[in-house]
Amino acid sequence: MTDAVKGPAAYFPSIEKKYGRPVSEWKDLIRTSPLTKHMELVAWLKSEHGLGHGHANALVAHTLAEDDAR
Repeated sequence: MTDAVKGPAAYFPSIEKKYGRPVSEWKDLIRTSPLTKHMELVAWLKSEHGLGHGHANALVAHTLAEDDAR
């Protein structure tokens, strides 16, 4: 039996389905953005790419956490 995905990654299947891009592309966009603060990135994804708040927040949180762990 596998554990259910929890946290921000739980949103990834619906993000890919709704917006038609793999999560890896969204993460690349976040990483190449000149913005660095969490809420600035969330607002940017919402205004420039049409993501909903929860989806944008999940992508930013997961991407920044990955980068901090490196």
